[in-house]
Amino acid sequence: MADYTYDELKKKTVAEMRAIAKGLDREAVKGYSQLNKEHLLPLLCKALGIEAHQHHELKDDFDKSAIKAKMRELKAARTAALEAHDKVQLKAVRRHLHSLNHQIRAHLG
Repeated sequence: MADYTYDELKKKTVAEMRAIAKGLDREAVKGYSQLNKEHLLPLLCKALGIEAHQHHELKDDFDKSAIKAKMRELKAARTAALEAHDKVQLKAVRRHLHSLNHQIRAHLG
């Protein structure tokens, strides 16, 4: 039995996944011929002992906790701007939050 990763299985066609399931004598993949890809993928992962989700790792030495702390401060400022009906400040805070969220997503692997 060949070892597969989650990404390798996800890129395979349904026919290829069914061929892998056919080679396994496990209860987890019973009825594989009737399953579509979205149902077959988690069952194959379970039968092969592969984690059925993708892990994201941060690239280089990115300080996510500092950005999250700044985001918490900005969320408090956003609430204050909402209560004060300060549209200019509210827009600035929301844009800053958006840029911080974008930074976090850009550094995920």
